[in-house]
Formats: sequence, C-alpha cells, structure tokens
Amino acid sequence: MSGSESAPRPPRPLHPATVAVTAGRPPHEPDQPMNVPITMTSTYGATGELEYGRYGNPTWSAFEDALGALEGGRALAFSSGMAAVTTILDLVGIGSSVIAPRHAYNGSVTALADAESRGRLKATLVDITDTAAVIAALQADEDCGLLWLESPTNPALEIADIPALTAAAHELGIRVVVDNTFATPLLQQPLSLGADIVVHSATKYIAGHSDVLMGAIVVPAEGTDDEVYGALKGRRDLAGAVPGPFEAWLALRGLRTLHVRLERAAANASELARRLADHPAVAEVRYPGFGAIVAPVLAGGADAGDFLVRATSLWVHTTSLGGVESTFERRRRWKLEPATIPEGLVRLSVGIEDVEDLWADLKQALDRINA
Repeated sequence: MSGSESAPRPPRPLHPATVAVTAGRPPHEPDQPMNVPITMTSTYGATGELEYGRYGNPTWSAFEDALGALEGGRALAFSSGMAAVTTILDLVGIGSSVIAPRHAYNGSVTALADAESRGRLKATLVDITDTAAVIAALQADEDCGLLWLESPTNPALEIADIPALTAAAHELGIRVVVDNTFATPLLQQPLSLGADIVVHSATKYIAGHSDVLMGAIVVPAEGTDDEVYGALKGRRDLAGAVPGPFEAWLALRGLRTLHVRLERAAANASELARRLADHPAVAEVRYPGFGAIVAPVLAGGADAGDFLVRATSLWVHTTSLGGVESTFERRRRWKLEPATIPEGLVRLSVGIEDVEDLWADLKQALDRINA
C-alpha cells in the first residue's frame, strides 16, 4: 500500500472505550500530530466557514467529535454545564411549561425557578421514579414543551424509566432532555433510549481532573434533527457561551481516559456502598448499582453528616464531583436543596484511590460518630 492511500476502516463498530481513545484525532498520515493542537485565535481569515472565534474552533471540534461519537450523536461544547442548561431552556416558548425532577442538579432547578419568576416559563417538579404520575402530569399540562430528566438524579440517585417517559412525551409532541452527567455516555446513552437532547457538565467525569469548567449538549446525528442543532448552536454563538480552546483541549484529554477512570471509581463505589450498608452509623445507602456516586444517609442526621465531612484526611469536602480524587458533602447544607432530601444524606463522589484507604478514612470517622 502506498503512503498516499487512506487507512482501512475498522472491520466492525468500535467499543466505547476504543472510541474514547480514538475519536476526534487528526488523520493517520505522515507528520500529523497525535493530538489536535490548541488553536489560540479569536478570528479567522474571511470568507471561510468559521470567520470569528464565537462560531467555532478546531480544538472544540475535536472534543465535540469525540463526545458525539460516544453519545451516538452530534455535540456542542459550552463554557459550563449551566451555559448548556440555560441554552436548552431558551428553546422553550414563552409561557410554556417544563416538567422536571423534584430532585435534580441544584443549578438546573434554580434556573427553572429563575425563569419562572420572570414569567418566562412554568416549572412543575415531579417524583421522577413514579412513571405513571409523570406521564399523568405530561398529559394534564397542555402547555408543556419540555420534559427534563436526570437518571440517576442528583443527589438522591433515583432512576427514571427513560424509554417509557420519552415515548409518552413524544406522543404528546413534547421534547425530552436527559442530563447524563452522572451516568456518562459509557454507562447510558439517552439518545438511543429515545431522548431528543443530552446535556453534560463536562466539568465532572468527562474532563475528570477537577481543573476544567465546561459543558456540552448532544443531539441526534446530522440529518435527524438539524433544526434543533441549529437553534442550539445559534444561541451559543449569539450569547458567546463558548469554551476556551485550552479548556476544550483539557476536556478532550480527560475524555481519553474516561473508561479506565470510571471503571476504577465505579468498582470502588460498589465496594464502599456494600461496607457502608453494614455500619451502624448509616441508616440507609443510596446507590443505583452503577456509576461512582454513593449517598449514605447517616442515622445522626445533619450533625453526623457535618462531623463526617470534617473528620477525614483523604476525602475532600467540596461541592463538585467526578474527579480522580474522592470528594463528599452533606447536600442539605445548601439552603435551596429540597426538604425531601434527608438532612443526613452525604453525597460521595468516589475517586480512583485504593479502596482500602478510602474505607479506612471513612470508617474511622463513622466509628467516632457512633462511639
């Protein structure tokens, strides 16, 4: 084969772990770099496809190609997860309503409340685990324009029946969004389950090292729903909710190891959930059986939770999650957290450290609570 001939295509579809490593790379040609360079520019030569820095960047494009391939669609990168969330909400017509989980990412619920306070839309919060009740709410709301789902929910770790809910919503002409931050595209691909839009805080597992602020939206592949893609990109371009090239490069580098990080973190989480369930200081353990988030509910309530997050040396008390390091917080310390979240619920974002060290650190604190 001559050097000018194109490389052969893989004989079959690639596994997600391989896609995470290979998607969004430069072509396999002599002297091509292994990685897409960081393109630091605010403007481009005229009459091309990009023209200006708000409209596109080759470094974003590589990240979007890789994440889109993992989710089975077309991705758009944003400056933060909240920039992605609010861009989606901008698609909802004025006066329309959004049905969303009562337990969800606080930023998303706050954005809904803010929009409602300004008369922009109406928000109805539901128990997302009660499929029949959610469908009834969809059917009863003639103004509903969007069903917002999280599964697992943050921080309650509840699971929604995405196929059933999307099917019911589509029968009524209602668009469906799924926040896939906790599951990641390696554990769940909502587009394949019927969802219209997927949103991520790429700050979390995708970038994975607690050093990037970024978000992303994924819609079905080109030719499926180009109108929605165009509307979302148009809002991003107009509002300027774009990531920096360096952030996009870091997020793509993080994505390359998502599969190995998540595999280790999830194995740790499963083992910690098992051990936590046997500790007398723990009244309940919320764990959906996959992923790397565990939420023990301490029998001693708020005081016990506050003690726990102060009494460890490895676990870091912080509000974010999804990094290589293990972090935790008592969620009801936030005033806007719903009263239906137990006072003693501590959300653990389990990292990739040795599980024995993580457990020893937790156990010594729990033992002191129970002493």
